[in-house]
Amino acid sequence: MPATLITVVIIGIVIALVLRYYPPLGRTETKERRAAYGRLEHYSGRKFVNVPPVDMRMDMKTVRSLLRDYAKPKPAIRPRQPLPVVPAADWPPLGPGESRVTWFGHSASLLELEGKRILIDPMLGKAPTPFPIFGNKRYSRELPVRPEELPFIDVVLLSHDHYDHLDYGTIRKLRGKAGLYIVPLGVGAHLRRWGIDPSIIRECDWRDEIRLDGIRFVCAPARHFSGRSLTDRDATLWCSWVIQGRERSVYYSGDGGYGPHFKAIGDEYGPFDLTLMECGQYDKRWADIHMLPEETVQAHLDVRGGVLLPVHWGAFTLSLHDWHDPIERVTRAAQAKQVKMATPRIGETVAIGGDRYPDEAWWK
Repeated sequence: MPATLITVVIIGIVIALVLRYYPPLGRTETKERRAAYGRLEHYSGRKFVNVPPVDMRMDMKTVRSLLRDYAKPKPAIRPRQPLPVVPAADWPPLGPGESRVTWFGHSASLLELEGKRILIDPMLGKAPTPFPIFGNKRYSRELPVRPEELPFIDVVLLSHDHYDHLDYGTIRKLRGKAGLYIVPLGVGAHLRRWGIDPSIIRECDWRDEIRLDGIRFVCAPARHFSGRSLTDRDATLWCSWVIQGRERSVYYSGDGGYGPHFKAIGDEYGPFDLTLMECGQYDKRWADIHMLPEETVQAHLDVRGGVLLPVHWGAFTLSLHDWHDPIERVTRAAQAKQVKMATPRIGETVAIGGDRYPDEAWWK
C-alpha cells in the first residue's frame, strides 16, 4: 500500500475515533428519541429547521468576499489589553425581595430571581472550541468567579449547543452544584454523556413551559442553528427563553437573526423588566442567524422590554467586526430610540427593577 494512502487511512481512522469518543463533541440523540421529533413543524427529516425557513447557504461571490475580508489586517478585532472584571468578592449582598443579574462576558449570566439562582448559557471556559488549547482566547485573563466557586445553582438554562454557549469543562465542574438543567430538545444527550443525572434534565420544545416554585420558564422560538461536530448539524433545537417570576420577568434572546417571532413573544408574554439580547458576532452576510446591533434594539422593543442588557460580546472574537463595535452600535441605536440600556462591566451586578443601571462606557 502506498505511503500516501496509508497516511490518508490513518488520518481517517483518527478523525472517526475523535468524532465517536472525544467527550467535548457531545452525543447525538438515539433513533427512538429522534423519531419522536418527526411530528414537529420545525423538524424535517433528520434535523431541526427554522420557521419561517432561513437559507444559510453562501454563493461563491459571498465566499470570496469572506476570504478577502479574513485576509485583511484587523488591528482592533481583539482588545489590546485584557479586559478588567469585577470579582465575586465585590458583589453586593442580595437584599430582601431583590432580583438581579450578573454578566460574565459573552452570553453567560447569573440571574438571581425571587430567591432562585439561574445560570444562563454558562460558557466559563477559556476558548469556545472543542480544543481550547488552539482556540481564540477569552478577552479577560480571569473570570469574576470560577464554576467550582459558584454557590448552588437552582437552574442551568441553555439556549443551544454551540461551544460559545455550552462548554464541556464548565458543565463537568458544575456536576453536583445544580438542581435542574432546562434545555432545548436534543441537548440533553450531551449532558447525559458528560455525567449529568438524567433525572434533573428537562428538555423542551418551542412553547413548552416548566414551573419551579413560582418561576415560569417558557422555551420560545429563535432563528439560528446548532451542532458541535462534523456530523450533527441542526440535530438539536435552539431557542430563546421567557423567565417570569411573581414580580419580575426577564427575556433572553439566545442567538439568532431578527424576525417576527420577537413581536409574537412580546404580544404573548411581555412586557419584560429586563432583556438579555444578543448584539455581537454579526455580519450582513449572516444576518439571518445573528442580529445586527440595530436589530437588537428593535427586537427589545418588539418583546416589550424595559431595560436592555446587550450580551454576546466582550469575551471572544467570532466575527470580523472590531471587538467594541457591537456595544457602540447598540448604544447609539438605543439612544436614537430612547431605550434604557444597562452596560455593566464583566462581573458587575445589575438590579432588576431598580432606578439606576450601570451605563458607563467602560470599554473606551
